[in-house]
Amino acid sequence: MGLGNMPPKAKFTKEQITYAALEIVRENGIDRLTARTLAKKLESSSCPIFTVFENMQEVQQSVIEAAKACYKGYVEKGLADTDAFKGVGTQYILFAIREPKLFQLLFMSEQASAPNIDKILPSIEENYERILNSITEGYGLDEKTAESLYRHLWIYSHGIATLCATKMCCFTGEKISEMITEVFISLLDKMKNQRLFD
Repeated sequence: MGLGNMPPKAKFTKEQITYAALEIVRENGIDRLTARTLAKKLESSSCPIFTVFENMQEVQQSVIEAAKACYKGYVEKGLADTDAFKGVGTQYILFAIREPKLFQLLFMSEQASAPNIDKILPSIEENYERILNSITEGYGLDEKTAESLYRHLWIYSHGIATLCATKMCCFTGEKISEMITEVFISLLDKMKNQRLFD
């Protein structure tokens, strides 16, 4: 095979392109990620992008995977907390505060169809089973009760996180901890009392 038939050597790696794209999304949101803005960020033409990726949809998917990896770091930190379930809820909100555009990309994008509330968490949270286990093991709850508690707290945490990610409200770390604790204790007491009378 002659040198003229060899595919062009990639100027950038997949990781370099993904990181540059992630930075654009972090600063301006997914809508601003185009071949033109990415090429400008890389200080190049768009040709090297399409040596590595087939199209911009592939670039966007790579950015989503990178955003999930970033979020997973927050979840891991939460799960390592003494009170793992509360730790995860707090980290979810901190992710929204520190990475608002990535939070919007992962947790505030319109879905093709609205899943039933029982199905939403397993479909959007890759760490669902580990988080659920932190409730069943940490508080001695059966799986059904733990799932209900998780859903309620996620709805509450998601509300706070959304307010933070859209800059509608600002909360201190202390206030976030206080709010989550208050709601968690109230729900846990209610669910434990219900089990006594069931």
